[in-house]
Amino acid sequence: MTSSSGPFSLDGRVALITGGAKGIGAGVVRMLAEAGARVAIADLDIAEAEALAGGLRAEGLEARAFAVNLADEAQIVALVEDVSEQLGAPWVLVNNAGIQDRELLLEGTAAEWDRMNAINARAPFLLTREVARRMIAAGQGGRIVNLASCSLAGQMIKGLAAYMGSKGALAALTQASALELVEHGITVNTILPGGVGTPGAMGAKGPPAEGPARRPPPLGRCEPIDIAGAVLYFASPVARYATNQVLCVDAGWSVS
Repeated sequence: MTSSSGPFSLDGRVALITGGAKGIGAGVVRMLAEAGARVAIADLDIAEAEALAGGLRAEGLEARAFAVNLADEAQIVALVEDVSEQLGAPWVLVNNAGIQDRELLLEGTAAEWDRMNAINARAPFLLTREVARRMIAAGQGGRIVNLASCSLAGQMIKGLAAYMGSKGALAALTQASALELVEHGITVNTILPGGVGTPGAMGAKGPPAEGPARRPPPLGRCEPIDIAGAVLYFASPVARYATNQVLCVDAGWSVS
């Protein structure tokens, strides 16, 4: 086991990251583990999660994989219980998992809207509820970081009605959660990632991407580590007084 010291240390803290097996989630998992956190990698793809956890353990870091279907409330409740029993009550929750298929507004279906919101908005609500209960019982405060989308800061591409609706709900959840949890020393913040070449983004289904986001950002395409750095900031001791905040990490796309 390794430990980290300094203003960004999470030494010994338990961090639960959803969708942590690959993409942005995997970057967050590594960043928090290297900061000293005991990371719980929650993912539908348990094989990928186990592989990542095993690799981190081989490096002397603490990581454990947990299988979960975020569309199932019972599995979310069981996930938080399992993490708490095996690692301890989470002190950091990163609501990262999400789906991002495209469907044009005039061709939209209620089924797709419901599917998107079940993972991108309903699941973070349930996770926030369950983890916050554990945080409050532990009496040591905590950090909750929600990953929404920079599409909320400016139009990106067509076909994102359901996706943006779900991410808008997630951003609003941050505001409500920050208010209700601040008295318990729990901070809640939102990150708006720019375009990141993750498996989920590259494999998204739907019509061809058309819109402003086709232009390249001036600083280049973001990598998972760029988003992970923002997560580490909000999770770390230096952000103890930052709550109900929104940080856009988009490589300068919003000013181009």
